[in-house]
Amino acid sequence: MSQEHAVEVASGNRFEFGKNWQNFLRSLDEAKIQDAERSLSQMLGVSSLQGKTFLDIGSGSGLFSLAARKLGATVHSFDYDPDSIACTQELRRRYFPNDSDWTVEQGSALDRAYLSRLGQFDVVYSWGVLHHTGQMWRALENAGLMVAPGGLLFIAIYNDEGTKSRRWTWVKKTYNRSKIMRGPLLFGSMLHLYWKPIVKDFLQLHPFRSLRNYGSGGRGMSWWPDLVDWVGGYPFEVAKPEELFNFYRDRGFELVQMTTCNDLGCNEVVFRKKA
Repeated sequence: MSQEHAVEVASGNRFEFGKNWQNFLRSLDEAKIQDAERSLSQMLGVSSLQGKTFLDIGSGSGLFSLAARKLGATVHSFDYDPDSIACTQELRRRYFPNDSDWTVEQGSALDRAYLSRLGQFDVVYSWGVLHHTGQMWRALENAGLMVAPGGLLFIAIYNDEGTKSRRWTWVKKTYNRSKIMRGPLLFGSMLHLYWKPIVKDFLQLHPFRSLRNYGSGGRGMSWWPDLVDWVGGYPFEVAKPEELFNFYRDRGFELVQMTTCNDLGCNEVVFRKKA
């Protein structure tokens, strides 16, 4: 699997998410961890995951696996990207060394044989991951199969913005297939996405305050890794909220909570699998 990943990266068909997450871990602090715990609790509608099993599909930095473990869950984390696995393992080493209730390994959301060996979980979590598999609807199907009856599925998928999404698909393809274009694309995207708050900060005599406070009180993210992830994140697929709702309703799920996005971010959706 590591070899497949390397081939996809070398051909320009996949972004190296794990290397970007390594940069994020350098800025990770207790405040970001607490933000992650809070956001996870709020969306799931729980104050504790004690006694629950938690599957993190595409664990990335490992931050939300850590948050789930700190909330009391027994956690299984996996990711397709070997560097993402290294990040998750590093957080496990830092905060829960030699913990038998947190397992980390490499795997793919598209590998039905691998997933079937894991069994089902009380909570299945996959935030901003399945739209990067190259086969989003198949990955969404597989994620649903991992949820135990009565369990929760928490996913986040990029919003379908029509022509805007198609333009960003071109940006992402170009970023991954032309190293010489990466700097200009990042700089241009930063100006496009952040120029309004940057100008506002300067006018208020607080230069770059918005970027320094980015993620505070949210999911515990950092602006630069998020920007690189957004510009480089490929493969890239999108879905409308109603498409996600209909897809899982037809597979025996009921909607618990939904936070929709009116722009280029992710629609966050929590479903419960009918018992």
